[in-house]
Amino acid sequence: MRRNRAKLCAWLVGTAAAMSASSASAVTLAEDAETVCKGLVGGTDAVKIDATTFQAPSQLAVAERGPTPSGRITPANPGFCKVLGHIDPVDPKAPPIKFQVNLPVEWNGRSVQYGGGGFNGVLITGLALPPAYPFDKPSPLARGFVTYGTDSGHETKPGELPQLFALNDEAFENFAHRAYKKVRDAAVTLMERAYGKKPEKMYFMGSSEGGREGLTMAQRYPDDFDGIFARVPVINWVGLQHAGTRSGLVTMGEGWINPAQVKLVGEAVRAACDKADGSDDALVQDPVTCKAVFKVETLRCGAGKSGDQCLTDPQIKAINTLHATYKFPFVLANGLDDYPGWGVSGEDTPAAGPTGGWVSWWLGTAPPAQPPAPNNGIAWIYGAGGIQYVFARDPKLDVTTYKPEDHKARLLEVSSLMDSTNPDLSRFRERKGKLIILEHMADYAQSPYAGIRYFESVERLMGTATAAQFARLYTAPGVDHVGSGAPANVDMLSVLVDWVEKDQAPGDLEVTEQKVEAPSFAVARSLPLCRWPAWPHYKSGPVTEASSYFCAQ
Repeated sequence: MRRNRAKLCAWLVGTAAAMSASSASAVTLAEDAETVCKGLVGGTDAVKIDATTFQAPSQLAVAERGPTPSGRITPANPGFCKVLGHIDPVDPKAPPIKFQVNLPVEWNGRSVQYGGGGFNGVLITGLALPPAYPFDKPSPLARGFVTYGTDSGHETKPGELPQLFALNDEAFENFAHRAYKKVRDAAVTLMERAYGKKPEKMYFMGSSEGGREGLTMAQRYPDDFDGIFARVPVINWVGLQHAGTRSGLVTMGEGWINPAQVKLVGEAVRAACDKADGSDDALVQDPVTCKAVFKVETLRCGAGKSGDQCLTDPQIKAINTLHATYKFPFVLANGLDDYPGWGVSGEDTPAAGPTGGWVSWWLGTAPPAQPPAPNNGIAWIYGAGGIQYVFARDPKLDVTTYKPEDHKARLLEVSSLMDSTNPDLSRFRERKGKLIILEHMADYAQSPYAGIRYFESVERLMGTATAAQFARLYTAPGVDHVGSGAPANVDMLSVLVDWVEKDQAPGDLEVTEQKVEAPSFAVARSLPLCRWPAWPHYKSGPVTEASSYFCAQ
């Protein structure tokens, strides 16, 4: 067997050396990295290392299609030790928590935990690009970070509904928060075994469900991470599932809006708001004001008319329902009793894989069905299944008959587990943790106003000046949930490292729009990233249709 000496792997990436120049210090695996890798198999107590493999360096690969823009890209990675393991459940009926840890030969003393997505159920390998990451940057692993991820404690098999696991209490609690903590601790132990020391700095990067996980770690386990990036976090999880279901119910029958009418609405929004920012770039850069300005009623069909170039009253009602706040009949965790409605812009964003604007997330290509059909909107598939398996715990429930008040105790239980809405981040701040939230303003998977409202609740509780010491919120106009539609790429990992380790607080940033042109990446355009509420045109206060901000040029 060929021996892989650490000194032969100095080519890992030039960036690794540069990253090591700050407070974290470089360490290598022992002289024979392959032997060290194999020696990690085994385990004690509940944590088991099932397999280790020393992986040869790999080249950049770009697929023709992918689930997201970045999902088309498999970044180049150096030689590393791939570790697969699991954590045994307490309940024998619960699944194990599976994880993967990637140990570079030359380590910069840092680690990045990757968050999941949707209802998880898929092993997050830690080998992909992290959220919002520029396509042409070396991957975190190539920069010398240990990277790792988990399936959150369940595996969704082909043909299974993604919410099925929620019928088991331990599996659901693992999904809520315990899996990420347990895997984080297991990864620290592995790093100590492999390199002879614990990581000096630990980072978490997640998007969507992974963004919720990042906020959960800051709130529940404030001592565990030095820097956290939460992109488009599904922060008020219980509210999102209910609001998404409501938006689906109102499109049953005559309320459903076909793809041609979606384009009609998208064009009407741009006509009403695009030039308001001083440029005619097909991008609504002030979506908050636009939500107050745009009136869908202007598209109402005349008497006796119908068709793709106008909307009926049931369709107008459906859109107004999407934009409106969802109200619960009782208070959930952290004093919340509602979920903010969705905004405007990006309605007709083309799909990138299965994701995009209204057609992908809200409406699908056919009206909602029971049980949800593959051609329904993702929000209905997620929300209706969540109602049945998570809240009512009745897979045969007719969702049209569901009432939250009939399941109050369960909703309160789930809210306490899943809703990462606690604004008290004092312990995270005290240990000098740093948090960056990024909201996409044309996101129809979750409402960006939920994250904005959370950030404002942190400012109200802790004070604006105190919050500015450790937290930032950025908003990206025109960007959908997964990073399509407008400039969305920014290296938040480097921003976090500079803030955590060099005390360089981020100010105004710039995002770029990258087009995949295999095997290279072209920058289509760049725009400033809106820092909330730093811009002078922003009116402070709770986010409502009357609130206003402007992304400075």
